[in-house]
Amino acid sequence: NTVSLLVWLHLNSGSFSFRQLHSDVDKGDGKVKYVLSGEGATSIFTIDENTGDIHATKRLDREAQAYYTLQAQAVDRLTNLPVEPKSEFVVKVQDINDNEPKFPDGPYLAGVPEMSPLGTMVVQVVATDADDPTYGNSARVVYSIEHGHPYFSVEPKTGVIRTALPNMDRETRDQYVLVIQAKDMVGQMGGLSGTTSVTVTLTDVNDNPPRFNYQYTVLESLLVQSVVARIKAADADIGSNAEMDYRIMDGDGPGMFNITTDEDTQEGVIMLLKPLDFETKSSFSLRIEATNRNIDSNFLSLGPFSDTTSVKVTVEDVNEPPVFSIPLSKMVVSEDAKVGTSIGRVSAHDPDNSNSPIRYSIDRNTDLERFFNVDALSGVISTAKPLDREANSVHNLTIFAIESHDPTQIGKGITLITVLDVNDNAPVFAIDYETLLCENAIPGQVIQTISAVDKDEPLSGHRFYFALAGPAAGNLNFTLRDNKDNTASILTKRGGFRRREQPVYRLPVLIVDSGSPALSSTNTLSVRVCDCDSDGVALSCGAVAYTATGLSTGALLAILGCIITLLVMVLLIVTMRRRRKEPLILEEERDIRENIVRYDDEGGGEEDTEAFDMVTLRNLNVIRDPNVRRDVTPDTPTFFHYPSASRPSYKSLPDNVVFREFIWERLKDADVDPSAPPYDSLQTYAFEGSGSVAESLSSLESLSTDSDQNYDYLSNWGPRFKKLADLYGNSDSTTVLS
Repeated sequence: NTVSLLVWLHLNSGSFSFRQLHSDVDKGDGKVKYVLSGEGATSIFTIDENTGDIHATKRLDREAQAYYTLQAQAVDRLTNLPVEPKSEFVVKVQDINDNEPKFPDGPYLAGVPEMSPLGTMVVQVVATDADDPTYGNSARVVYSIEHGHPYFSVEPKTGVIRTALPNMDRETRDQYVLVIQAKDMVGQMGGLSGTTSVTVTLTDVNDNPPRFNYQYTVLESLLVQSVVARIKAADADIGSNAEMDYRIMDGDGPGMFNITTDEDTQEGVIMLLKPLDFETKSSFSLRIEATNRNIDSNFLSLGPFSDTTSVKVTVEDVNEPPVFSIPLSKMVVSEDAKVGTSIGRVSAHDPDNSNSPIRYSIDRNTDLERFFNVDALSGVISTAKPLDREANSVHNLTIFAIESHDPTQIGKGITLITVLDVNDNAPVFAIDYETLLCENAIPGQVIQTISAVDKDEPLSGHRFYFALAGPAAGNLNFTLRDNKDNTASILTKRGGFRRREQPVYRLPVLIVDSGSPALSSTNTLSVRVCDCDSDGVALSCGAVAYTATGLSTGALLAILGCIITLLVMVLLIVTMRRRRKEPLILEEERDIRENIVRYDDEGGGEEDTEAFDMVTLRNLNVIRDPNVRRDVTPDTPTFFHYPSASRPSYKSLPDNVVFREFIWERLKDADVDPSAPPYDSLQTYAFEGSGSVAESLSSLESLSTDSDQNYDYLSNWGPRFKKLADLYGNSDSTTVLS
């Protein structure tokens, strides 16, 4: 059978034997051994397998674990089979006093009103002990005060702290630090103890009246609502007990000053209610009272809780800026006022005894476009530019008033100028209307309702009149009905509108306002003819392309005539272009080399003979015998005289005269050329000179008499090369140049 055993172990036990197990089956011959299992088996508790003695191998702590449940059994040493059932027993650890009391909520902060009676509760402290409260006195705690006498005491059993002296004054000492001890074993010798601190603050009560301890003299000149002075009554209390109210009991200048309490500093703030004038009154005397706001009835015997003081305010004369007689002036001006029209006058004066003259000016930051001027001496405001009420209906001007003797003294005034409206804007359509007209519309159907807007704002409100303008008034398609409510309706006069006939109608609508004089404008209303469904919803609008099946005979003839006309024009253009490309037929005596084109030019091709003046490309070394002009006597000087038949080429001339000879030769050609105009003209030439080592690379040299190249093959290349074949073919050079 299972046996339950309760074993008491001392906390301070080390390794020792505290129990022996024995089985009746064990004959002492060593065939039986003992086995231990359960909580702490083998780690804390062991068993001698031969004798059954149980040993504790470690120090036990009741606060960590107070109970252990173990099982012991006898088994056969050879087979490990149990020879009898398990025996279960519980090990209970016996407590000793090894834990001191502790204050889990410490340190403590507490407060008690000052002047409290003897025995007033301050706070309760609580200490706990981890030892077993059911065994001995290890967990029985008593309290005592180690530091804090004679002001406070503590109850030994409950830990309640109370005042030990009456009428403790916060103004004398406002804080105390107590040390409270908790000791177990009911405070006996050998008991363990713990301590905590308790900070006790005396809270304030209103037991001190306010006191003024000096007077104030203020020398200032201030504006209205400015602070004249700040005064404060001394009060030894704090918080709400030091709050106070101030009032002016009496004084001269009633209504000049007011006093309020600054809630943050508990100062009395004296404010100025009316402007001060040194010339009228230079000083004021005030009597001010300060009273505690929260009076404790328990301390009325210490009162009264108020005090008074005198404040003298002395006004100091200063140089003040000019003051406008009317700080905010309102003026009106008509929108069509001419430049220079007087609108009104502002006035300011110097409040000082010096009465300095005043000069006026406009703050241009408030009149950026300079619509107005002000007379510097008189203060008369006038227009400087034409006004437009629709752009700006009210002008807010700041006027400066400056002392002549002290320009740093500047007064400011506000002038509001309202621009009165005149009828200077014609009415127009309120919006851009998109009017759609169904092809199936019936006569008299309203297709659009129009309205108008006008930038002007007449006092009696707008009244617009509508009508069809000019020739449209008698049209057969539409009519206009004035609804007499600033709207008008557009109605059809007939039905059967067709997009094919006319996709868009434009109606000029005349709108007239009711101003004086009345203004009007003509606005065009576009009406688009649309294909609509049975509900009148537009499906498609605009012009419709005509098809061939619907064309009449006349329309077909007209189209055919247009096509023929276009064809004739195209043929004429082609013919003219072909004629223009034909080479110009020159006279036989003209040098046919004029038709040679520069090779480095991307011109119109080989047959293009009109793009350039070919005269400038003539060979420089070929002498021609031009026809002599009858109206000019050639008299061209030359540097070298030689017969024309044996004249050398330019390449054989000296370098210093080759260019001169070239220029004189060309001048002679121009003078005797019968085709040149009989007036001064500019001749342009391109001449390489004789400085090239490779000599001229131009093919124009091929026409010289010393050329031995055969160009007869050019005749076989077709008509495009006919000109070149004529130029370079086998022919007498004298014939070519004649």
